[in-house]
Amino acid sequence: MCFAIQAAISLVVGFRLRKTVSDKMVLRSYWKCRLKSSCFPAPRWIRPGLAALFWFCVTQLVCGAGALEEAKFVIHKDAEFDMTYNDTVTSENQTIYAFNHTISRNKTEGVRVTVDVLQQYLESPILFVIRQKQAVMSFQVPLILRGLYQRKYPYKHVGRTLCQPPTRAASETQYFFVDVSTLSSQQTNYQLRVSRVESFTLQTDKKFSFTASPSQPQFFKYVFPDGVDTVIVKVNSDVNFPCSVMSVQDIQCPVYDLDNNVAFIGMYQTMTKKGAITVQRKDFPSNSFYVVVVVKTEDEACGGPLRFYPLQPDKLIDAGNRTKDINVVVSPAINSEKYVIGMLFCLGIFLSFYVLTLLVSCVENKRMKRREMFPNPPDMSPAETGKAPASPYEYGSFADNGSTLSSEAITDSATSTDNNYGYLGQEPFKRRPFLNHLHHLAIHIERSLDSVARSRQESLSSVEEDDYDTLEDIDSDKNIVRTKKYLCVSDLARKDKRILSKKYQIYFWNIATIAVFYALPVIQLVITYQTVVNVTGNQDICYYNFLCAHPLGALSAFNNILSNLGYVMLGLLFLLIVLKRDVTHNRAMVRNDLNALECGIPKHFGVYYAMGTALMMEGLLSACYHVCPNYTNFQFDTSFMYMIAGLCMLKLYQKRHPDINASAYTAYACLAAVIFFSVLGVVFGRGNMAFWIVFSVIHILATLLLSTQLYYMGRWRLDAGVMRRIVYVIYTDCIRQCSGPMYIDRMVLLVMGNIVNWSLAAYGLIERPSDFASYLLAIAICNLLLYFAFYIIMKLRSGERIKCLPLVCILFTAVVWGFALYFFFQGLSTWQKTPAESREHNRDCILLSFFDDHDIWHFLSSIAMFGSFLVLLTMDDDLDTVQRDKIYVF
Repeated sequence: MCFAIQAAISLVVGFRLRKTVSDKMVLRSYWKCRLKSSCFPAPRWIRPGLAALFWFCVTQLVCGAGALEEAKFVIHKDAEFDMTYNDTVTSENQTIYAFNHTISRNKTEGVRVTVDVLQQYLESPILFVIRQKQAVMSFQVPLILRGLYQRKYPYKHVGRTLCQPPTRAASETQYFFVDVSTLSSQQTNYQLRVSRVESFTLQTDKKFSFTASPSQPQFFKYVFPDGVDTVIVKVNSDVNFPCSVMSVQDIQCPVYDLDNNVAFIGMYQTMTKKGAITVQRKDFPSNSFYVVVVVKTEDEACGGPLRFYPLQPDKLIDAGNRTKDINVVVSPAINSEKYVIGMLFCLGIFLSFYVLTLLVSCVENKRMKRREMFPNPPDMSPAETGKAPASPYEYGSFADNGSTLSSEAITDSATSTDNNYGYLGQEPFKRRPFLNHLHHLAIHIERSLDSVARSRQESLSSVEEDDYDTLEDIDSDKNIVRTKKYLCVSDLARKDKRILSKKYQIYFWNIATIAVFYALPVIQLVITYQTVVNVTGNQDICYYNFLCAHPLGALSAFNNILSNLGYVMLGLLFLLIVLKRDVTHNRAMVRNDLNALECGIPKHFGVYYAMGTALMMEGLLSACYHVCPNYTNFQFDTSFMYMIAGLCMLKLYQKRHPDINASAYTAYACLAAVIFFSVLGVVFGRGNMAFWIVFSVIHILATLLLSTQLYYMGRWRLDAGVMRRIVYVIYTDCIRQCSGPMYIDRMVLLVMGNIVNWSLAAYGLIERPSDFASYLLAIAICNLLLYFAFYIIMKLRSGERIKCLPLVCILFTAVVWGFALYFFFQGLSTWQKTPAESREHNRDCILLSFFDDHDIWHFLSSIAMFGSFLVLLTMDDDLDTVQRDKIYVF
């Protein structure tokens, strides 16, 4: 039969193509044979017979296809809601369930389809196709979801919620159909149930509870009420695992509610116990959105344990019970009025420091004018300085100039007058004003000649510190001066002031250059981060406190950025204060003020300018970091913290060691090395024992080298003979004769510093903290606090005093630092963990419903740093009238 059909079809096709296909040799020969008389004659009935045969075969083919179609039965059922249908399906039958329901434009109802397969082993899965007015949903049962390494998890219980197509009519009846089919030749039992979802629309400020699993995701609708432009969707659970995903999607079909497609549209984030997304009305033109909650098939995304690696990738794995009870609450977020109040509050706090500084400056100006009117105020008397005068002329200098003279100027006069006036005290000068006037006139002429010589020398603008030895005693050995047992500031302030000023101004210009080249790529990178977050909707990229993250424009957490304004404003204020002091000091130098020339700590403001710039850059980079805080850009927030700590320690050392302080190039090179190790620690330090061993060794060696440099005032060399000299010192001082250290005070400081640093190195080696950047910053801060405490103790021990203003700054700064550290350790988020685990630490706003604990840390830490800078700037103001050869070095 088949052969006959093929022959008939071939003849018909050949007949139709004989005029067009001339190159077919067989057909051509056949037709030539027909026309020739020598060939056998064709009967007349051949053509009608072939036609009848072709028609018969085509009819049989069509009838056979119809028979095959009729062999697969299609069963139509008018189904009803909330009824369970227990049916079977094979490859020979297909069941279509027809549902109808009335929907209203003002009322939203959800429809949920639940399917169960009752058989344990299936030859082929069952396919369910749900046809709606404007959408089609299909899924198979068992539902196969994939995890890492292509692991497959089957689910035989599946529940899906249907999206509701929009309607323009007030009321409309819509139909949808559920088609059930399979390719399995065996009968497969299943259960189908379609039900309406109660409370499908979420209500504002009302908690709604439900249960979800990987094969039974849930989503609900929320409509913005009138007058509410921003809401925050909070999802909570009592258990960490299984890991889940919350998503906010626009009202459209289909809804992406499976683990393998939930990240396709909208905003989403993983969660363990907490999740929160701030939603703005402007992002959803329909004034409504879906809240989708999906339970993941595996927990690795939330920091859970990694399951075994599958030895047989095609083998199905039992996922176990992965249901999760979840609560969702949608609450209105803050309005625009709160934004205005928050910004005004932030500006008001820091502008108040400008006002307070202006008031203090006015009071100081009045005091200075009063000193000019009354040249011998009580606070400038020798009795309060705690030092006995070298000669009666010191009293005269206090009486007439309000300050003591340098030791060089007094020595010559003291040798000729001690025998005559030493026992008289201050009384002879009251009786002999003419001699007193002549004495000061001679001193003034001498100082004027010295200043002229200095001004000529300072006119050489091309002179650098390294061109020649700037000490006056160039022919003497520096070791004789710098290794004395008791050093004074005059011993280490012998270099030319102009050259030292240029040396320390480099600190400012270098940090300004670093700031420009550092900040520009940082700003570009964080803008890219924020764009990626807004485009992809993946809120796991940034580690915010989502319970208190107020968006503004493209910024996701404007409050965290605004709170950094204090660093910038207070850094600028500190620069203005330093500028005022610099201008005042330069004017005093121009008029040859003896206090400015010969008394007090030498004034060099370059490092102060660098500190103020670093504080402003800390605010800028911290704001950039909080645009999208995460694992890869944390060093933006800490780099200038390292610089601030380093500059503060350098400034403390420079106060009494101006001639031998480190150059800007050396200082910034060391800080660059610190930042380099910070990056290495963040990338490679987590659990890497080899890295921690190398870092601890470098830390201890650097501490020893710095201690040696400080103890010997730089008068030692690191060369091939250093070990021989160390052994010789140990032999002579410890073995041959047991002698104590020559510099007791320095030795106490350095021993304490080594104990602290060695302890920190041991802690890092044992504990290996995951936050290496904060660990490194803790090392810098501990060393700064130790040196600061040592400086204040030695200052008081040396008979010096602390004036009222720096004392108030010290107490105020200490209190503010205490509160700041309290809020810092609250830990609202942490990039050392997964984003879902980080959100477990999120908390609500605590200040004006706008700022959280970390914002308060920004406020307080910026104020505390500003106060610390003021302490450094004003701490030695009591020495402004003390000769430098009476100020001890420690």
